[in-house]
Amino acid sequence: MARAALQLGIRDVAKLAGVAPSTISRLEAGETLQPRTIEAIRRALEKAGVKFINGDKPGVRMK
Repeated sequence: MARAALQLGIRDVAKLAGVAPSTISRLEAGETLQPRTIEAIRRALEKAGVKFINGDKPGVRMK
């Protein structure tokens, strides 16, 4: 959802986060990743303009 909100491709997010594109694909497929990898992706998406929210329905919004 965050990647779509930013209109970024898998390779774009991977480059911003410093991970392999396959890592982004694995995350989106629901596979388990190392906490430090998830944190790197989260930070990259936040830096790009996404704010993660946790209300009644977890999601994202643009800053």
